[in-house]
Amino acid sequence: MNRVAVVHGPNLNLLGTREPERYGSTSLVQVNARLREVASAHGVQLETFQSNSEGGLIDAIQAFAPDVVGYVINPGGYTHTSVAIRDALLASARPFVEVHLTNVYAREAFRHTSLLADVAVGRVMGFGALSYELGLLGLFGRLGLGAVAIDP
Repeated sequence: MNRVAVVHGPNLNLLGTREPERYGSTSLVQVNARLREVASAHGVQLETFQSNSEGGLIDAIQAFAPDVVGYVINPGGYTHTSVAIRDALLASARPFVEVHLTNVYAREAFRHTSLLADVAVGRVMGFGALSYELGLLGLFGRLGLGAVAIDP
């Protein structure tokens, strides 16, 4: 069975309670449960991980690499600062989709820069918790998993 990892960055453990007017009321537990349903429907096993530390995220990416076919990642604030997370994803030699709950281009200027955008197979943002599901389906399509198919 194919496996995909979903990696959540800093402060995403607070989903549902942190600025619900911006990030919504869906908790991280609920996001992960929905993603597991979607993955299962496509015959894919899903692994999830969340950390508030850059090193924890890098360790998880490296640990998952031998066993997964790709990643969905919301690096949170590290999107704009972490060359190390970028390098870990590149070293994994696995495709990944970058997701964000909000439209980063409708926010502060410093959020407009992503150190992952040019090496991601896709980016999804601005749809709240649904951004994760859309990103996961996009990754499945890119990988030819399940009923989804996308030409590169």
